[in-house]
Amino acid sequence: MSPFLQFVIRRIFSTFLSLVIITMVLYAGMMLTPPEARARLYLPPGKGGERASENFVNVLIKKYHLDQPYLVQYSYWARSLVTGSWGYSPTLRADVLPELIRRTPATLELAFYSLLLLIPLGLASGLLAGWHPGRFFDGSFRFAAFFGTSMPPFIFSMILISFFYLKLNWFPPGRMDVMTGLDMSRTGFVNFTGFLTLDSLLNRRFDIYLTALRHLAMPVITLSMYHWATLGRITRATIINQRGKEYIIAARARGVSERKLVWRHALRAIFAPTLTTMVFSAANIVTSIFVVEIIFGLTGVSDVIVIAMQSTPDAPATLGFAVYSVIMVLSLMFILDVIQAALDPRVREEVMKT
Repeated sequence: MSPFLQFVIRRIFSTFLSLVIITMVLYAGMMLTPPEARARLYLPPGKGGERASENFVNVLIKKYHLDQPYLVQYSYWARSLVTGSWGYSPTLRADVLPELIRRTPATLELAFYSLLLLIPLGLASGLLAGWHPGRFFDGSFRFAAFFGTSMPPFIFSMILISFFYLKLNWFPPGRMDVMTGLDMSRTGFVNFTGFLTLDSLLNRRFDIYLTALRHLAMPVITLSMYHWATLGRITRATIINQRGKEYIIAARARGVSERKLVWRHALRAIFAPTLTTMVFSAANIVTSIFVVEIIFGLTGVSDVIVIAMQSTPDAPATLGFAVYSVIMVLSLMFILDVIQAALDPRVREEVMKT
């Protein structure tokens, strides 16, 4: 068996084990609440709540096995995860998993454009700043990177909304304005993928495409700012270290132009060291994307937790949202780890030694 295939198998096993451990911890936290209180969480808001009779609460306890030992309760809950229902949500009035999946395209679209912005921009800006340290561009980059890493996303989002929406009315919040939504429903707009930008191109509606981009502009910039600054700083430090290496000096002595030195030799050398930063940036975007969705009113996966917490906490929806977030992060980490191992043999060799 090849080292790469062994690496993939070990990563699959470690990802599955991490998922089991995290879900066990999540459910253990739920069990700190008495069975009676957890049974009332299954009641729809305004349908009894604290006034529900003791007999009805006992029926709910028996129905959802809330009086059983921890491992028995966890096994029932894990079975619902495997079968795909993830439990019934009283506030959503539907099974949790279908509601999460229905909102996933909006979240994935935001994450995709954020990664599409931060990775090329972080590599290019850090590379140019590190190749000419001390010059105007380097100073401007360091100031912008300091601003990006020190500004909390929710404050930065408020600044963007105040200036670009309230003052200039350039980039509105939300995923789509009301008039465009009515036009889409009236003209028979077909949702092929759930990505508004891609579906608008497939429907040949370039006006909707531009509108969707305008609505994505502020959340994408907010989500990318911190991670762009981090990736750019690491790229700058790496390229400064590479500038004095022998292969750069030899290439310059052979008459290679500065443009080729930067974009062919130096960029290839810094790609492997910065790949780890890209992996962690992608994982952090998944974990922080829900806050940005809530601030800008995007109807993504975060909409589930907002609805679930509006009145009485919704246990199935809350747990489902937590597990769904964990699965997204673990899946993304697995994919990026495999890509990293495929591009850099040292990664899989190091893992195989442990």
